Amino acid sequence: MKIITCENVSKTFHRHSGQVLLRQHLAYLFGRNRGSEFHALKGVSFDVVDGEGLAVIGSNGAGKSTLLSMVAGLAKPDTGSVQVNGRIAALLELGSGFHPDLTGTENVYLNAALLGFTEKQTKEMFGTIVDFAAIGDFMDEPLRSYSSGMWLRLAFSVAVNVDPDILIVDEVLAVGDQDFQAKCYDRIRGFRNAGKTFVCVSHSKPILMELCDQAIWLDHGEMMMTGPIADVFEAYEGRLQVQT
Repeated sequence: MKIITCENVSKTFHRHSGQVLLRQHLAYLFGRNRGSEFHALKGVSFDVVDGEGLAVIGSNGAGKSTLLSMVAGLAKPDTGSVQVNGRIAALLELGSGFHPDLTGTENVYLNAALLGFTEKQTKEMFGTIVDFAAIGDFMDEPLRSYSSGMWLRLAFSVAVNVDPDILIVDEVLAVGDQDFQAKCYDRIRGFRNAGKTFVCVSHSKPILMELCDQAIWLDHGEMMMTGPIADVFEAYEGRLQVQT
């Protein structure tokens, strides 16, 4: 069964620095000054089958993070459509999904509510989340007092303990100490062994090869290839060797 379907997805951002003058607005409205546009994604289409592990690979600026934001529902495409069947937990850029002025405890309840959990259900899994995060008394402190490693501990703990159908991770696990990273990857392995869907961006080929069976390769917003991860990596690395 298809759990994620992206059809002809495109996304454009408009670059400008400082104040935008009225004449610049008018130039854009009348079709001039299009050079300020940045096409993050250009007509990307792919499917993810339930239980599949999908790696998204490509150089910096390829559109990987933009694509994951679309799948997670944090951004909408300008054209095309993204359909997701199931509950998503996403670990994207540091700070996403959390409010810095709320305590760790308050953020857990807020995120659980956004995922459709009742207060009673959140109370039942709260102890498990706290134990996995292992940040002690900081659960009662505002998130702005957290280090990036502490944020990761809490965010990952919430993501894996709300029992999502789809887990999305964008390189964020590179933050934090090695012991906690190992703990995270052990949990992801269990998640994959349970037949859950996993979508990941990472610069670590060994991790992607272990946790994913399919891959898509993006280059300047365009999808160059999709298929078994070994085949996609072979093509991607071949391109890199030619360029160097």
